[in-house]
Amino acid sequence: MEDVVSVRCPYCREVVELYVDPDTAGSFVEDCAVCCRPWLVAVERDERRRLRVRATRAQ
Repeated sequence: MEDVVSVRCPYCREVVELYVDPDTAGSFVEDCAVCCRPWLVAVERDERRRLRVRATRAQ
Protein backbone atom coordinates (compact mmCIF):
# COMPACT_ATOMS: atom_id res chain seq x y z
CA MET A 1 0.00 0.00 0.00
CA GLU A 2 1.50 3.30 -1.10
CA ASP A 3 0.34 6.62 0.25
CA VAL A 4 0.45 9.83 -1.76
CA VAL A 5 -0.96 12.91 -0.05
CA SER A 6 -1.38 16.52 -1.06
CA VAL A 7 0.22 19.00 1.31
CA ARG A 8 0.39 22.78 1.16
CA CYS A 9 3.86 24.29 1.48
CA PRO A 10 4.01 26.48 4.61
CA TYR A 11 6.25 28.93 2.71
CA CYS A 12 5.04 29.33 -0.90
CA ARG A 13 1.53 27.90 -0.29
CA GLU A 14 1.69 25.64 -3.37
CA VAL A 15 0.00 22.25 -3.10
CA VAL A 16 2.53 19.46 -3.59
CA GLU A 17 2.05 15.69 -3.87
CA LEU A 18 4.13 13.87 -1.25
CA TYR A 19 4.83 10.14 -1.19
CA VAL A 20 4.80 8.64 2.30
CA ASP A 21 6.22 5.15 2.69
CA PRO A 22 3.67 2.81 4.34
CA ASP A 23 6.09 2.09 7.20
CA THR A 24 6.76 5.75 7.96
CA ALA A 25 5.59 7.25 11.24
CA GLY A 26 6.98 10.18 13.19
CA SER A 27 8.62 13.13 11.51
CA PHE A 28 11.18 13.91 8.84
CA VAL A 29 12.50 16.88 6.86
CA GLU A 30 11.54 17.26 3.21
CA ASP A 31 12.29 20.14 0.82
CA CYS A 32 9.44 21.73 -1.11
CA ALA A 33 9.49 20.69 -4.77
CA VAL A 34 8.50 24.23 -5.76
CA CYS A 35 10.46 26.67 -3.56
CA CYS A 36 13.07 24.25 -2.10
CA ARG A 37 12.55 25.41 1.48
CA PRO A 38 12.59 22.75 4.23
CA TRP A 39 9.44 21.34 5.77
CA LEU A 40 9.08 19.39 8.97
CA VAL A 41 6.65 16.64 7.96
CA ALA A 42 4.74 14.89 10.76
CA VAL A 43 3.18 11.53 9.87
CA GLU A 44 0.58 9.86 12.07
CA ARG A 45 -1.42 6.69 11.51
CA ASP A 46 -4.42 5.71 13.57
CA GLU A 47 -5.47 2.21 14.64
CA ARG A 48 -7.03 1.65 11.21
CA ARG A 49 -3.78 2.73 9.51
CA ARG A 50 -5.41 5.90 8.17
CA LEU A 51 -2.81 8.49 7.33
CA ARG A 52 -2.55 12.04 8.65
CA VAL A 53 0.25 14.29 7.39
CA ARG A 54 1.13 17.85 8.45
CA ALA A 55 3.86 20.03 6.95
CA THR A 56 5.22 22.98 8.94
CA ARG A 57 8.27 25.18 8.59
CA ALA A 58 11.45 23.38 9.60
CA GLN A 59 13.65 25.34 11.99
